[in-house]
Amino acid sequence: MTPRRPREEDFTSPLRDNRVTSRVGLWLGIAFLVAFLTGVFSHYGQDTPGWFTYPTGPVSIYRVTQGLHVLAGTAAIPLLLVKLWSVYPKLFSRLPWPPSREAAIQAVERLSIGVLVASAVFQLVTGLQNTTHWYPWGFSFRSTHYAVAWVAIGSILVHVAVKLPIIRQALPQPLDEPAEPVATREPSMSGSGSGAHSMAAPSTSAPGVLSRRGLLRATYAAAGLAVLAAAGQSVSWLREVSIFGVRSGEGPQGVPVNRSAEEAGVVDSAMDPAWQLTLAYGSTTMKLSLADLEAMPQRTRSLPISCVEGWSAGATWTGVPVADLVARLGAPAESDVFVTSLESSGAFSTSTLPPQFSSHPDTLLALQLHGEALDIQHGYPARIIAPARPGVLQTKWVTGLEVLS
Repeated sequence: MTPRRPREEDFTSPLRDNRVTSRVGLWLGIAFLVAFLTGVFSHYGQDTPGWFTYPTGPVSIYRVTQGLHVLAGTAAIPLLLVKLWSVYPKLFSRLPWPPSREAAIQAVERLSIGVLVASAVFQLVTGLQNTTHWYPWGFSFRSTHYAVAWVAIGSILVHVAVKLPIIRQALPQPLDEPAEPVATREPSMSGSGSGAHSMAAPSTSAPGVLSRRGLLRATYAAAGLAVLAAAGQSVSWLREVSIFGVRSGEGPQGVPVNRSAEEAGVVDSAMDPAWQLTLAYGSTTMKLSLADLEAMPQRTRSLPISCVEGWSAGATWTGVPVADLVARLGAPAESDVFVTSLESSGAFSTSTLPPQFSSHPDTLLALQLHGEALDIQHGYPARIIAPARPGVLQTKWVTGLEVLS
């Protein structure tokens, strides 16, 4: 028998049905939308456009949004796998021949679906790798992930718009009713379809075969378990069951560490007894020792620290309000403050506190964590901690503050 190329009609599982595909696609679309919106918020927190004022409260806003971002992406993985399984036989459908307007439309549609699938897979794979700090590529994760997010969400919106009639027809239909006629067009990636004819088989599954309803329940359960297995890095009381949580909450002084002092190359300079903080504003410069800072009025606040990988931890910080240091220089209260770290390289060895943060009474140059001197892994001798700010901008091992305006 001569082998032949598979055909779409060779795949006759009753589980591959408009109603299943559309329902999974609906939740997949919601997961991507949540991940997109929270991801854009995170990006604007790190690279703020001029028209956007990043909020200073509520203090847990970044903790919540970034936790949702990672969990939505985690839930999307099993949803996407089932979605692709339900429609992949359409890869074997043939374009109309000879070339025609219909063939051109189908070719463009397949190309758009290819962009959608590629961008969706890219976002989930690179996002998952980012949570584990594994970067087997040479490009910037942050800028590339942000750019491809727009491609993915745009592709989803176009795809849903094209397939909306199919979605509206399939979603209200009971799962156990007989399959639609073969001429019905079946949905594809994000709650819609690829435009090929339906390959739905008779609706009654053979004894012992998973039903459509059973497949959906298994899919939703898998997504829920994936979320539960990763949620512990954001929700402390789930840490015992979150086997995929890459940050357990353990670390010096009970707070996880992303970048160690050894990795940053600051151990010797941070532990130097001669360390001084340099304050600058225009032609005014002053230097303060650790003892000088400890002699200033201290403020204690409970502020979470939250990272782009989705983990977060509550902590109690004590230190000097940055606003007091700005005032000590005689600089305007509503000023940008440029923060310099002892770490000499890296994307976040410096940061800028915009006016709403530098003037906020809870933005601290922290000297203590949980009532003890900062561990070197948490930024000893001094670090920035500000309400609602991404963790990568909470600069550690601070050596200088310069008021820019």
